[in-house]
Amino acid sequence: MARLSIIMPVLDEGEAIADALDALAELRGLGVEVIVVDGGSRDATVQRARLRADRVLSAPRGRAIQMNAGAAKATGSVLLFLHADTRLPAEAERLVLDGLARATHDWGRFDVTIAGRHPMLKLIANMMNLRSRLTGIATGDQAIFVKREAFDAAGRFPEIPLMEDIALSKALKRKGRPLCLRERAITSGRRWETHGVLRTILLMWRLRLAYFFGADPARLARQYGYGG
Repeated sequence: MARLSIIMPVLDEGEAIADALDALAELRGLGVEVIVVDGGSRDATVQRARLRADRVLSAPRGRAIQMNAGAAKATGSVLLFLHADTRLPAEAERLVLDGLARATHDWGRFDVTIAGRHPMLKLIANMMNLRSRLTGIATGDQAIFVKREAFDAAGRFPEIPLMEDIALSKALKRKGRPLCLRERAITSGRRWETHGVLRTILLMWRLRLAYFFGADPARLARQYGYGG
């Protein structure tokens, strides 16, 4: 039988890691493997994660590097990559494993809801879900899941500091489109509200367009405010 491994890259998530992992406790009780990969936290992230995960690994800082490190140690035949500020829908294991078993897909993602008070966040989430369904490209906020063989065949995440989810989606899409589950993962809208919703939309559009035309992901990461 297929087994699901959840891989969560973290950095300085000491205040939030307990809640993030407690939300996965029921899945762990069903046999889902939970692996946390720390990128050099300077707070209590690692200590708190050890109480709530099956494995806690260390890797050089960088989301793609950390997720690849977790995938290399995972025992599951299906890998799910989860951000620390994203919560999976109920019965996520069944949805993923049954969905992949019934369909001809090797990978997929959930629809997403962006949690927050701003009225535009619901519209943004709906547009993200529609765009993903039309283009066959998924983002990390949508909790990408993939069969291990397909992940390895696609070359894993390219170890770039930004757009690693887009790059992996493009590689996986060459073999087939994603399974788009309508059940919703819930991701934090904190960044949107802190930096301004409209400003964040324009920034993300600009960065994606620049990446499409071949811009250096390291430069884009600096513009995004991510130093990984």
